[in-house]
Amino acid sequence: MIFEPFPPFVPNGFQIKFAVERWEQRGAAALRRQVFCDEQRIFDCDDRDAIDEIAIPLVALSSLAIVHDAVVGTVRIHESGSGVWWGSRLAVAESHRKVGALGSALIRLAVSSAHARGCRQFFAHVQSRNVPLFRRMRWRTLRKIDLHGFEHHLMEADLDFYPPFAAPEVGFVALRKAA
Repeated sequence: MIFEPFPPFVPNGFQIKFAVERWEQRGAAALRRQVFCDEQRIFDCDDRDAIDEIAIPLVALSSLAIVHDAVVGTVRIHESGSGVWWGSRLAVAESHRKVGALGSALIRLAVSSAHARGCRQFFAHVQSRNVPLFRRMRWRTLRKIDLHGFEHHLMEADLDFYPPFAAPEVGFVALRKAA
């Protein structure tokens, strides 16, 4: 008799929040390296840049019972000028991409928390394959550009769709979408 291994456990709920603990920040950095360096090969060894010095990392945390155990999604945000905010490096662990809620929850927290901090415009460079998700979430393409050898869209969020959220350090729970 051959035993098949159990598929990886994927919880139904995830905490979406600012990465305030050191292990959360390290997990976000590791996930970015996994997605942007190992999987997509956009960067050689590390995707860190000068924006990381001023950016606020956000994370999606999986839980076992009531204890958070891993960073399974991340994005970073930063203010580039008065009221002008950017989101970048959105990544979801390969094992959790079928959850169907993590990328959109991270985007929602990113824009809503910036909105609570005085954001008047929120932009992102979005890989072309992710544009449909952003369009469903009320973003519009301003123009197409090439970044790191990949086509991206410079996109802007419709802030009316993202009410200010003033408690990003605590965040909120995102539930897995039904199959």
